[in-house]
Amino acid sequence: MTQNPFDALGGGGFDMNALLQQAQQMQEQLQAAQERLNDAQVEGEVGGGAVTVTVSGTGELVGVTIRPGTVDGGSEEDLADLGDMVVAAYRDAKARADALAAEALGPMAGGLDGLAGGLGGGIPGLGGPDADPGQPGGAGRTGF
Repeated sequence: MTQNPFDALGGGGFDMNALLQQAQQMQEQLQAAQERLNDAQVEGEVGGGAVTVTVSGTGELVGVTIRPGTVDGGSEEDLADLGDMVVAAYRDAKARADALAAEALGPMAGGLDGLAGGLGGGIPGLGGPDADPGQPGGAGRTGF
């Protein structure tokens, strides 16, 4: 005699159709959130607005603005400083994009923790419970 292992869930067993419907709804919500992130833009700045960087909600660099008169550019050192400012402004913008992504995807990510080790284990760019946002493959990585 074989016993249904899902009987332990109570209430007459396991409803595979309901599970599949719930998974489909979650996938649709995730896709909608990703589309909103692709369309969103956030800015980061450094030096009191001397350099402003714009990134999409997914962290893709879409623009760099340098306020006239803030950088001389007449020497190698000035240009190196400008490069450092662009990097710092990008990091600021990227942190804001990551926060926006966490806000948009957080509720859905929490609902998938039991499936395949959570989102971090299977979907690039979403990190996971042990992900370091500043490291490749962590929550800060883009590419969803």
